[in-house]
Amino acid sequence: MMSAVIELDIEGPAAPPRANGELVFAEPWESRAFGLAMSLNESGVFTWDEFREELIAAISSWEQSAQPGDCYSYYQCWLTALERISITHDLIPAHSLRERAQELADRPAGYDHGHDHDHDHDHDDHDDHDH
Repeated sequence: MMSAVIELDIEGPAAPPRANGELVFAEPWESRAFGLAMSLNESGVFTWDEFREELIAAISSWEQSAQPGDCYSYYQCWLTALERISITHDLIPAHSLRERAQELADRPAGYDHGHDHDHDHDHDDHDDHDH
């Protein structure tokens, strides 16, 4: 059983969001995407360096195509990298992955966030009823 030590970047484009040194996930899907990539890496499906290269490429691609006002999401880029590496390694047929991604994208905001607690999200939860 080979276990690779993953050195997550502390600085630079591939560095995940942190608060006080701890990884920060704004939504549950972000931690699931993170865990999936870690599991696949630990299983030897791909190396961390391979994934990291895809992640940096995905971030760079987002930066080049971003429009003013677009909201940057590190984990959206993480998902893009995971999708690309999954296709490269023939883990999932590309069309199946796209269909599943569309199903997830079509879910309403907060779909899997049905718990009551106080914490800050990056988006504005207030409804403006002043028309």
